[in-house]
Amino acid sequence: MLYLQALLGIFVFIAIAVALSERRRMPNWKLLIAGLGLQFVFAFIVFRVQLVQQLLSGINSGVTAIVNATETGTRFVFGYLGGDPANIAYPYPIDDAGANLILAFRILPLILFFTVLSAILWHYRILPLIVKGFSIVLQRSLGVSGAVGLSAAANIFIGMVESPALIRPYIRVLTRSELFVVMSCGMATIAGSVMVLYSVLLQDVIDDALGHILTASAISAPAAIMLALIMVPAKGESRNLEVTLSTQYLSLMDAITKGTSDGLKLMVNVGAMLLVLVALVAFLNSILSLLPSPFAGPVTLQGLFGYVFAPVVWLMGIPWQEAQLAGSLMGIKTALNELLAFFALADLPAGALSERTTIILTYALCGFANFGSLGIMIAGLTGMCPERAKEIVTLAPKSLISGTLATCMTGAIAGLLV
Repeated sequence: MLYLQALLGIFVFIAIAVALSERRRMPNWKLLIAGLGLQFVFAFIVFRVQLVQQLLSGINSGVTAIVNATETGTRFVFGYLGGDPANIAYPYPIDDAGANLILAFRILPLILFFTVLSAILWHYRILPLIVKGFSIVLQRSLGVSGAVGLSAAANIFIGMVESPALIRPYIRVLTRSELFVVMSCGMATIAGSVMVLYSVLLQDVIDDALGHILTASAISAPAAIMLALIMVPAKGESRNLEVTLSTQYLSLMDAITKGTSDGLKLMVNVGAMLLVLVALVAFLNSILSLLPSPFAGPVTLQGLFGYVFAPVVWLMGIPWQEAQLAGSLMGIKTALNELLAFFALADLPAGALSERTTIILTYALCGFANFGSLGIMIAGLTGMCPERAKEIVTLAPKSLISGTLATCMTGAIAGLLV
């Protein structure tokens, strides 16, 4: 029954895209086969091919090395606040290694270090080579132009503003449909700079967390392209807008310096956003608690989200008895951001959700589709191409929907194969 739910969900999510299309009609069957086919192939390889599973497990071992290296730096700079047990300012049990786990000093620095590491990999053309490979697959299977394919592939590894920046000179000549594809892919994926952070948060919740998160971002890209082309159909043949990737950095030291600067900004922004959003949720829950409650406990934002999104997560193949709790996490991700949703998932009591449901949610939460991202995307794209500002603002709310539907489809496909 759960597999039938997930299969039904895939058709429902596509049907919603058709209903919201600018030209309501049956989508091109070649587009559906290519989009769904890529998702299934990527997911099947991850879930069923043992060699790939071993490779992803090896990648997760690399996360341990990154965490240990980052902790060496935090201990040196922040002392006991960064995890150094020497000269501890307050006593705590020896067997409680997480007693002085302070988010700002031990978790957020992962963003800084991984941003620098990404810059080094970009300078030595390792990341550009991977991005170009994904871009060729998307171009040949889904028929998008070189510029759009490159931006979509880059979205798997870098952010929703950084990836369009790679094709900045071409944004003004993209068709309306191509522009919407670029925006949808930004909403449906996450940046590499936060992948390690999320995997660390979930390392005690699921096995091979980074492998699942990286796979989710990769699977969501073809879904986002397919749904974007359904909601804003192309009116002609895609043009051959080929883009040559530059290394962006003059030397290794330049990559380290600029990566540090970019990572610092991102780390501070994430920390500030977490502080504000957690405070806002607590404030809203205080107000909602004053309302008469038809439920067993007080009315909370998470509880309301649970009822709204319960049918959505049920369509991914999640049992109804777990749907309200799972739906509340999807609601937090959509209304606030995916980072808070991953925090909430990691903080759930053991056994609150089954292992299968947890994996499905990991895939469904792995995307930037939330209201806060709308502002980031609009500001970033209009800054790159002011002459298309009105069109970007018009398409932005639709990209939130297409990005959410893409991650929901990714969750449903995980539900079929997990």
